[in-house]
Amino acid sequence: MAQPTPAAKHSSAALAKRLQATMAGLDFGDLVDTAPPGSAQARALAAQPESESGRPPNAPALNAAAATTIHQQPQVDVSVIELDKKGRPVSSGTVLMSPQYKDGVVVPVDKNLRTTAVRYRLWDNDQWDANNGQGTTDTVPGRDNAPIDYMEPYPASIVKLMVGFGILQLVDKGTITLDETYAYTPTKPSDRCEGATTRTIGEYFDRMITISDNGATCSLIKVMHEHGGVDWLNQQFQDLGLDMLQLKGTDPANGDWSPQVTMSSLDTAKLLMLINGVSGKAWTAPNGKPVTSAILSKSSREYFRKELGDQGWNNVLSTTNYCGYTYPTQGMPQRISSRWIGPDGTVTVNDDPTDGKYQYPVKPCQDAAQVTFAHKTGLTAVAAGDAGIVHSLPGKKKRDYIIVAFSNLGWRYKDTNRPNPGVQPAVNRTEKFAKLGRTIDQYEAQR
Repeated sequence: MAQPTPAAKHSSAALAKRLQATMAGLDFGDLVDTAPPGSAQARALAAQPESESGRPPNAPALNAAAATTIHQQPQVDVSVIELDKKGRPVSSGTVLMSPQYKDGVVVPVDKNLRTTAVRYRLWDNDQWDANNGQGTTDTVPGRDNAPIDYMEPYPASIVKLMVGFGILQLVDKGTITLDETYAYTPTKPSDRCEGATTRTIGEYFDRMITISDNGATCSLIKVMHEHGGVDWLNQQFQDLGLDMLQLKGTDPANGDWSPQVTMSSLDTAKLLMLINGVSGKAWTAPNGKPVTSAILSKSSREYFRKELGDQGWNNVLSTTNYCGYTYPTQGMPQRISSRWIGPDGTVTVNDDPTDGKYQYPVKPCQDAAQVTFAHKTGLTAVAAGDAGIVHSLPGKKKRDYIIVAFSNLGWRYKDTNRPNPGVQPAVNRTEKFAKLGRTIDQYEAQR
């Protein structure tokens, strides 16, 4: 039997150093908190059910007059993995930022892009506000003496990458098909999930990834429960050495998920590396077995990448949806899917006037694009992130890399330079991630 091709030589120092310097230079502490700890706004926000769809219509109004400067350095977790032409890792960098690590701390990784140097803690917003950013609940056992103690931000809708990975493995096993019709019949109500619906598995998958539909996600998690796929998937992540990928606390009655779900930027980037496709061995699992992209079939990987490439929400590390706006700044120079571009040249993802219907034609940014970005975003009041695969467009400077960012900087927090919403349409996230995406892409273009 042919042995897997060994991965390209791993080196991370230069990339990690550049990533740390970039994050420190962005001054993530220069933000405004519209719901300061202990305020009436904070209490109203805490009383709302968790939302995964940006700022929901029933969210409490946050009085700008009561806003204050963010009281401590936010939690930001970023990883970049550089790839060779065969999809193999050539270098990586992971940097964690928090009140304890105000300039960011580089996470040491071994030759398998794995770390045991971080004592990861489960996200708790109250603890972050009141306990100097320190968490108390371990998410990975046996890390009591790890040199870095870090409360990992809630991944928000980026959890849908884990769900998609599990669903496509059920497809590869022949348990389900993308074309089959599924009648979602929840037996328990949920604020996040929808009522009974009937669609094909593929339609649910498409809605989950491209428009971040929570109802579709609940439906697919319920599908996984009905086939024993959730517990199996969680065990598989552990077997692969992806310790922080944990789809925990899901409800088999309706497919809803809980704050117990965890992801780290490093493990998410490694998952995306498998989805992208690796020639030979990607890394060695803790049990000594080689991990390869064969964990998903070629057709499933292609389908997953296509869905991620059709992402509607291009507004975190990339900001092509906001082409023509004076704010937020231009992020990664991404060419977006034409699927969302109307006859007038503007992007419409949904009917939300604050973040779903965009004002200006995106053709100038499409013409100037340098890369494709197959990705998934996530946003709540206290979480914002983006995770995806970057490849250069034909004729552009060559780059192939994966970038993942998690943070607690959801729509509760605003940039100090954010224009008056009466002049500039509301933007429910900081533009610092767009600056991060642009800076890292420029660095990668020079590699």
